[in-house]
Amino acid sequence: MELHDVWFVLIAVLWTGYFFLEGFDFGVGVLTRLLARNRPEKRVLINTIGPVWDGNEVWLLTAGGATFAAFPEWYATLFSGFYLPLLAILVCLIVRGVAFEYRVKRPEESWQRRWETAIFWTSLVPAFLWGVAFGNIVRGVRIDSDLEYVGGVTDLFNPYALLGGLVTLSLFTFHGTVFVGLKTVGEIRERARKLALRIGPVAAVLALAFLLWTQAADGDGASLIAMAVAVVSLVTALVAARAGREGWAFTLSGITIVAAVAMLFLTLFPNVMPSTLNPDWSLTVTNASSSPYTLKIMTWLAAIATPVVLLYQGWTYWVFRKRIGTQHIAEPVH
Repeated sequence: MELHDVWFVLIAVLWTGYFFLEGFDFGVGVLTRLLARNRPEKRVLINTIGPVWDGNEVWLLTAGGATFAAFPEWYATLFSGFYLPLLAILVCLIVRGVAFEYRVKRPEESWQRRWETAIFWTSLVPAFLWGVAFGNIVRGVRIDSDLEYVGGVTDLFNPYALLGGLVTLSLFTFHGTVFVGLKTVGEIRERARKLALRIGPVAAVLALAFLLWTQAADGDGASLIAMAVAVVSLVTALVAARAGREGWAFTLSGITIVAAVAMLFLTLFPNVMPSTLNPDWSLTVTNASSSPYTLKIMTWLAAIATPVVLLYQGWTYWVFRKRIGTQHIAEPVH
């Protein structure tokens, strides 16, 4: 296997890790309006991801940096063609991070309510736009002979990509509900389980339609296996949620996301961005990659740094593994 193939796989792994971890972050943010009934419950939801949300976003930074270094042509075309949607995602992530930190800086209810509203919208919008972006990457976009995107913003909001956005939004929200069920106690835990049973079937129908569309357009045997794993895992996650087995439900919803993202990258390879104007103008792992020497240096650095990052992040989740409830929320200081 060539180094550019290896780095395509590594970038796929980074995006998969990001969607697995940030997926339930986004889901919890959406649930601050769908699930929480009062301020203490909103605080409980936010506290479930408080120690880990910023670490989860490191996966995005790493995926973007790895794409820039390993496949500069892919990075250039992607970030120029998808400039406005990616800018919207970036602004949402910035505002979301500020909201987590500044929400408790003042005791006024109006102040906290505004930041909580910001958390909701800046979780919902990226959860939708990531699906739109990856739907277009897999479907293909208008790339000319100079390997540059020549379409418009409206071209990105086609039916396939919009369906992809609904899939990521519903899947992440379901992922968030089972995470809340796993991390909380009391009434909010029970309501999270019931909400998961309502959101899960919607996510399953949307995901099945999107994956079947993907398989019919560009799939092969490997992508078919990934699709089957995603569908079976999601259905089994619903069964586990109904039985009150939150740990299994969360694990299986995570496997669903992993398998779905794997299917998209399996469908994409060896392209990194197909051209809808001419297949010969598509960006591939060969014509979009950096030099072998650059990829070799990156491989050594990744081999040293990756285990350290994984160990540290695993330790963080272990330290903050206990369930929480409204009884653990301290009274605000006025």
